[in-house]
Amino acid sequence: MRLQKYLAACGIASRRKCEAYILEGKVEVNGQVVQELGTKVEPGDKVTFGGKEVKLQEEYVYYMLNKPVGYVTTVQDEKQRQTVLDLVKDTKHRVYPVGRLDYNTSGLLLLTNDGELTYGLTHPKHHVNKCYEVKVQGVLSDEAKRALKEGVLIDGKMTYPAKVKVLRKGEKSTVFQLTIHEGRNRQVRKMCEAVGYPVLLLKRVSVGKLTLDDLELGCYRALTEREISYLKQISQNG
Repeated sequence: MRLQKYLAACGIASRRKCEAYILEGKVEVNGQVVQELGTKVEPGDKVTFGGKEVKLQEEYVYYMLNKPVGYVTTVQDEKQRQTVLDLVKDTKHRVYPVGRLDYNTSGLLLLTNDGELTYGLTHPKHHVNKCYEVKVQGVLSDEAKRALKEGVLIDGKMTYPAKVKVLRKGEKSTVFQLTIHEGRNRQVRKMCEAVGYPVLLLKRVSVGKLTLDDLELGCYRALTEREISYLKQISQNG
């Protein structure tokens, strides 16, 4: 098994994040720092991350969290801010977030120790839809709505076409749903800013067919077998 896949299977992080850890020299195999992504792990090899031995997970767990504003979506934070893992302290398994929601964004966040599922759900080729409820400053124009639907230029690259559904229009703000399948850094905020509408509030309300329903803010629950099966299915569809 390749080293990055092994680390993900051990519940360290997603496969892509594990690749970064390897390149940063944070992983040792049999006492030697390894920085080559193609390195194979054989039965009996001792793999360590951050000086601690890691072993394959015996059991995978899957949770849905309703993330509040004011938490970072990382395992650790350099600025000592609260992380989403502070909200799931009573689980005996080491889990990590599937993708990210930024500090000022709330809503649906998946957590697991299944590295393969995380890789599949976050890879753009699988087109997993993520729906956000967005409140922007100003009354959203038809031109801006059309631009969001067709794709806008952010960070030097066009976004894929999005779905837009206006929910409420006020005198000074608009609330609408924006559905995308990419996961670029602060993408929704940048898309809205690109068409001239700063985001006031942002909440993710669904991932694929999974929705928050009545899950209270700051709370989490285990996914059902049906939900887990569904996520595995959509994470494998190219």
